[in-house]
Parts: sequence; structure tokens; C-alpha cells
Amino acid sequence: MKKTVIIDTNGLMIPGQFGLDIFSELGQLGFDSFIVASACVGELEKIIASGRGKDKMAAKIALSLLDRCDIIEESGFADDVIIKMAIGLKASVLTNDAELKKRLCSKGVTIVYLRDRTRLSI
Repeated sequence: MKKTVIIDTNGLMIPGQFGLDIFSELGQLGFDSFIVASACVGELEKIIASGRGKDKMAAKIALSLLDRCDIIEESGFADDVIIKMAIGLKASVLTNDAELKKRLCSKGVTIVYLRDRTRLSI
């Protein structure tokens, strides 16, 4: 059975910010299907357009990783889209966003997050 994880914008930026291979980490946690909402792709493009320095670089790296993910066309506010998708697909979510974590937790969604800046944890 496929184990699916939805990766949010800041989850995709982990490799550029912390030098961590999120796909091998997610694989070790048993995930083999990676999903990104198109709303997150839009957020990355905005960061590249208006950001500078490390964030801009991390967003560019994030975009280059999208070929390893399935992109789901879903418009709206990224966090709302991710919550709806996670419930509908019974998927986990990779995020470091405190507010999103709270909302996902209240819905019983499994959260994958960056721990000690060196690895992913559930």
C-alpha cells in the first residue's frame, strides 16, 4: 500500500535551508508517494520573485525538486488546500509551519517535521 505525504512550501525549502535530502528521509519513514498542491508552487514562485538571499535560493532548489512529486491542481489558500487534501487522501503532511501543524493536529492528520535541523520525524 502506498504511503502518501503532502509536502508544504516550507517543507520543500528544507533542502535549500538545511541541506537535508527530504526524499531519502521520507523514504526512511516509509513514504513512497509525494504530493504538492499547486498553491504551494505559486508560493515558491512568489518567494523567488520577491525574495532575496537564502530564501530565494531555497525556493529555487524547491522548484527543482518538484519533478519528484505529483502536483495536484487545487486553488485557494495553501494551508486550507493542504488540510483538505490530507483528509481526503488520508495522507500525512510535511511542514514546519506552527499554525498549520495545530490545524492538522486538530483534524487527526499525521505530521512530519524537521527535528534538530538534521532529520525528519513523525
